[in-house]
Amino acid sequence: MATTTAAQRREQARRDYDAFLERCPTRELLSRLTDKWVALVIPALADGPRRHSELAARIAGVSQKMLTQTLRTLERDGLVTRTVTASVPVRVDYELTPLGHELFPVMVAIKNWAETHMDRVFEARAQFDARP
Repeated sequence: MATTTAAQRREQARRDYDAFLERCPTRELLSRLTDKWVALVIPALADGPRRHSELAARIAGVSQKMLTQTLRTLERDGLVTRTVTASVPVRVDYELTPLGHELFPVMVAIKNWAETHMDRVFEARAQFDARP
């Protein structure tokens, strides 16, 4: 049996993950990353650590429950770290991990694209809705 290098194993793993396949685990990750709260939390953490309350104030409309769930999911996926500092009251900070920082440019590009092209999307919707 031939021995494989780490690079060969990484390449094989890359080939094994195909989101077009029904049972591919990347589908779950894609679903998570396309969540609107994830798309806003990642850019909100780009400038450094933030407390839960700072994130809630920055991301209009997110409930405490949804923000907490989103942060827990991102922490589980290795994109965010949660740091508890013993003080009165206890301080909890959230920060992007190196993996989260790699994802940041992609998420901010999608956010920026949406902000830049919203007028064109509204126009397309109006044209579509006006069709007989």
